[in-house]
Amino acid sequence: MKTSHWVPEIVYEEVDSGLTSNIPFIAVPSDEDMPNVLYVFESRETGEIEPGPEGEDLPVSEVSLHQYADMGILKTRLTLDVYDQVRAVLGLEPLKDAVEKGSRITQKIRENIS
Repeated sequence: MKTSHWVPEIVYEEVDSGLTSNIPFIAVPSDEDMPNVLYVFESRETGEIEPGPEGEDLPVSEVSLHQYADMGILKTRLTLDVYDQVRAVLGLEPLKDAVEKGSRITQKIRENIS
């Protein structure tokens, strides 16, 4: 595992007249690897106000740390049963069911193109 000081930046691509894609991306330099885990702070205003450095009103925020794991890493390093348990906790279907549904969707697309 590399120990550089590269920091991933999550970016949302502008797709059309100010609209953005719902799926962000991270531009990974050629000499770096995509992180296995991303740490993201959630900041949520509490509705309270506190005085700022010059006496101005500043909203108070609560900050919580979240961790997001690369499902591809989990898939390769966990047993199928444990991986499906992780998927279930995240609200996803078992891998076999998801693959079958994906295959049916792909087949319908191919039929529509033909």
